[in-house]
Amino acid sequence: MSERDPAEPGAAPDPAPATESTTTPEPTAEVAPGADPAEPATTATEPAVAAAVSEETTPMTTAPAPPAPPTATPAASSGSGGGNRAPLYIAILVIAALGAYLLLTQGGTGGETAASASASAEASVTEEPSVEPTAEPTEAPTPSPTADACAAENLQAVTLGRLTVGTDNPAFPPYFSIREGGNTPPWEDLGYTGDPTTGEGFESAVAYAVATQMGFATDDVSWVVVPFANSIAPGNKSYDFVINQVSYSAERANAVDLSEGYYDLNQGVVALVDNPAAQAKSLADLKPFKFGAQVGTTSYTAIEEVIAPDQETQVYDSNTAAIAALVAKQIDAIVVDLPTADFIANAGVEIESGLSTVVGQFSGVTGEPERFSLALGKGNPITPCVDKAVIALREDGTLAELASKWLPFQDGVPVLQ
Repeated sequence: MSERDPAEPGAAPDPAPATESTTTPEPTAEVAPGADPAEPATTATEPAVAAAVSEETTPMTTAPAPPAPPTATPAASSGSGGGNRAPLYIAILVIAALGAYLLLTQGGTGGETAASASASAEASVTEEPSVEPTAEPTEAPTPSPTADACAAENLQAVTLGRLTVGTDNPAFPPYFSIREGGNTPPWEDLGYTGDPTTGEGFESAVAYAVATQMGFATDDVSWVVVPFANSIAPGNKSYDFVINQVSYSAERANAVDLSEGYYDLNQGVVALVDNPAAQAKSLADLKPFKFGAQVGTTSYTAIEEVIAPDQETQVYDSNTAAIAALVAKQIDAIVVDLPTADFIANAGVEIESGLSTVVGQFSGVTGEPERFSLALGKGNPITPCVDKAVIALREDGTLAELASKWLPFQDGVPVLQ
């Protein structure tokens, strides 16, 4: 029980002593200090409030009960002073109960909202998409030899938008012509060797014709040095195709792709005019002599299997080395493809013109004229496109016209049988 200071302004005068009346303890969640815990409650409205609070909070059994409002120690007083505070405390309890109810119901709504959001998120993950998803990108398949796939801009060349062509070095006429003023590096300039970049000479002209047919401009063609043995060896290639008098054979076709033929030809025999081999009129007449040829060529195979000489065939790294051996009279004759034979004999490559001759020509191993093919890496996706270009050049007469211009001699060479 608290007392007011009589001197406090506005304090009510103390009531006169009267007969002690029964005071009703104010509703509280705990017994206030100084109050009798056994004292019964006499206020009629307290059970109703308790019932109201119980009715409001009972459904929310899972939520923690709101903290009880702070209570003051009830003052047992007579008259209106203590009696007037009871409604105030009741009102506080009612407000607290309503606040707890609203808090709990809002919490429930928030929980339902969170649960709904979680369910929506889960549904967005597990629900089937309304639009068919785009398939995962896969490696582009090798294009078929259609017009679009063979267009220069779509061609799977070594360098996009360019055509890289290989040939041996030095490059010989009549396949590659000498550049006036000297060959450009890296092409050897021996005074009689050619430069592939001129577009002059049979194979240089064919290469540029194929490039044009495939949609490449002249400036989009690059040339690289490829030794002959490398052009027919298996493995990855740093060029798109080689043009280097590569004759077709089934064995070579197992290692590399060989295109449609761009020129049909025979093998030719070259000897010095003062060597008895120059007088041969048949293949049998050639058997006693010693021959030489470049390693890996069909010329070497033709010596071994068609001529079948009595002496061991000499093998050289290049035609230049074989020619040098002929000039030095280390061998009696060499075998090369017929256009090369004509050039050696009539242009005087390291042999003074008139000192050598083309003894004759023969069909080679198969009994049929050989064909020159462009050589590509095995399984190269551009092979069908190259074939298509070569066929088109054959059908429109371009190949025959180039052969007539650069290789006009073959009909005048005797055939050895």
